[in-house]
Amino acid sequence: MIRFQQVSKKYNDQAVLEDFDIAIEDGEFFVLVGPSGSGKTTTLKMINRLIEPTYGDIYFNDQRLIEYDLKELRLTIGYVLQQIALFPNLTVAENIELIPEMKRWNKTQRRERTEELLRKVNLPPEEYLHRKPAELSGGEQQRIGILRAIAAKPDIILMDEPFSALDPISRGQLQLLIKDLHKEMASTVVFVTHDMNEALLLGDRICVMKEGRIIQTDTPEEIRSHPANEFVAQFFQQDHSNLENYCAEDLLKIDSLAPAKITGEVNVALDTTLPVIIRALIEGKRVTLVEEEIVHGEITDRAILRFLETKMEKGDQ
Repeated sequence: MIRFQQVSKKYNDQAVLEDFDIAIEDGEFFVLVGPSGSGKTTTLKMINRLIEPTYGDIYFNDQRLIEYDLKELRLTIGYVLQQIALFPNLTVAENIELIPEMKRWNKTQRRERTEELLRKVNLPPEEYLHRKPAELSGGEQQRIGILRAIAAKPDIILMDEPFSALDPISRGQLQLLIKDLHKEMASTVVFVTHDMNEALLLGDRICVMKEGRIIQTDTPEEIRSHPANEFVAQFFQQDHSNLENYCAEDLLKIDSLAPAKITGEVNVALDTTLPVIIRALIEGKRVTLVEEEIVHGEITDRAILRFLETKMEKGDQ
């Protein structure tokens, strides 16, 4: 567990974070959301001690962060930035294997892990292992950045607006990908975004911030239903997601649904938008497309990924 206890940060008497007091549970996908200047990235960087608090303490597994060996602490933390920070002179394999090599994994272990991860993100190892970053698209580079962060199976993964520079389709793909990987790995993810739709889509819990202070922390459902004040309500109403432009009917058109004879836990109609469907999938529910009592099929996360991949191939955004 990560715990902030009355943490504040000041620069030249200017407070950028004040009385930050929160606990992030093991295995939780925890999202920090708020406008620019709200203190999100400062909070994130305190977890791997890129920034030290002016006041207060941060704990990891009931031990103060300041008491950890800095190198050992950072080897237990994966970090993904908005700027795709791959080493241009290294191959895809060499980029992914950096931390496992530092942790003294042998060559066979490193390569097996790299090939396993590349397959998980639909990048065939035989095609991508020896490519350089310049030979990859932006979405592919960011996938490699994510794989590098998770390759050594870290306890914590920090993600600082990792998808904001990508086109809407690539962004949708990677949102699904990281949520899928999180469920499989059970690492604790702390994710920064200024997009409330992204926060609602991904987070187990969301911390809404403004001017260095916590405004509301709760589940997506509670924030959607019971915003703490007008700021949260208005922030939630902003539409940042082009996935709203697509619906279940689009999935049906490309024949990407899994066969189903009976309805699932959640039944959706042709005009149900992708964010609604994705949220149900993230909650672990079985989703079926039903229209006029006709069961068209089951919608899986793989079905949505296939749809997004077809949009990418056509160059749609």
